[in-house]
Amino acid sequence: MLDELLPVFVATISGALIGIERGWSLRTAADGSRVAGVRTFSMLGLLAGISGYLVARDYALASASLMAGAAAIVVIGYFRSSGENGKPDATSAIAAVLTLALGFLAGIGQFGMALAGAALLTLMLALRKETHRLIGRLDEADIKALARYAVIALAIFPFLPEGPYGPYDAWNPRNLWFVVILVTGFSFAGYAANRIFGTRRGTIATALIGGAYSSTAVTYSFAQKIGAGDGGGAENAGIALASAVMYLRVLLLVAILARPLLEPFVLLVLPALVTGAVTSGFLYRRAPHSSGPSPPGNPIALLPAFSFVAFVAVAAVAARWAESRFGEEGIAVLLLLMGSMDVDAAIITAGGLEPGSISPALAALAIAGTILANMTVKLGVTIAYGRRSGRPAAIALAASMAALGLSLIAGWFAL
Repeated sequence: MLDELLPVFVATISGALIGIERGWSLRTAADGSRVAGVRTFSMLGLLAGISGYLVARDYALASASLMAGAAAIVVIGYFRSSGENGKPDATSAIAAVLTLALGFLAGIGQFGMALAGAALLTLMLALRKETHRLIGRLDEADIKALARYAVIALAIFPFLPEGPYGPYDAWNPRNLWFVVILVTGFSFAGYAANRIFGTRRGTIATALIGGAYSSTAVTYSFAQKIGAGDGGGAENAGIALASAVMYLRVLLLVAILARPLLEPFVLLVLPALVTGAVTSGFLYRRAPHSSGPSPPGNPIALLPAFSFVAFVAVAAVAARWAESRFGEEGIAVLLLLMGSMDVDAAIITAGGLEPGSISPALAALAIAGTILANMTVKLGVTIAYGRRSGRPAAIALAASMAALGLSLIAGWFAL
């Protein structure tokens, strides 16, 4: 008996959850102007649950009649409300239709999907003001960034074939594009967070967010501001903090894309990460808070994304060739050279190698060496643009580089 009651009960609860939000949101509406409230949504859920229950017991015609009648009542109520008030409430009508769908899912036994859908729909309805406020703060560049990332993540990936293809069977199109989604996802997340919080939270927030997708861009921006005398005082801390965040980002990429390298890579990078965190914390405590600039540029661009996947594809073939010709030493040199141009590409290539192609310790050394090269560039930028005023940031970067350099030396002799 309980098993028979459970589908209808879950369907009713799903409708009541949505109805509570709708009733509260429309609580100030004039009497008779609301299409549906808590009771109506609960009854819609109950009706849909009974309909699903009937389908499960081969009463498809009765079920279809109930659902069609309920949907017709929702549509009629929506149009009557539109005619009387002149302000059609399409949201409540669509929520009612979705309540019927979720109740039907519960009726046929899909309890988890029904409850999860009801919770998600309630959340979307409850966040109306926050959503409108967020949309009101977007500009044309934000919409373009969203559209570009949607193309990268959603419009291309589902249609790509499995591999292997190409020379040395080095290409798997879906895997290649997945890493593009992942790397550009870091960029998009940092860009979106910076647009939402960066200008309000100041230089330190900009460094934290911007460092997640381009610590080099943050360094350029802040160093130029320091050198021009336009800084608010926190830019030195921002440069050091962005590089510390970069270490965390690279560790996360290795954990996802090149997991066999994670343990030796953590041992190499951890001292530099700790040093960067300590020095940036010291500079942060000494620096006043100020409003900071956003890191320059839109990180989501289609042409660089296609260029990146082409570079990774060539690197995958080169790595297989180096393995067959020179062994693991050749792969290590290739990773080091490649990482000098793009650390992410080196990590992706290392993760795509066949197990046993190169020892994890040697691959970790090569990738850590590319980080040291990147830090050298940022140190040069800080000294060149920040001049004397950028000395605290330069010292912090140099300390982190020294820690990483010592780790590399120790790792090399431990091979």
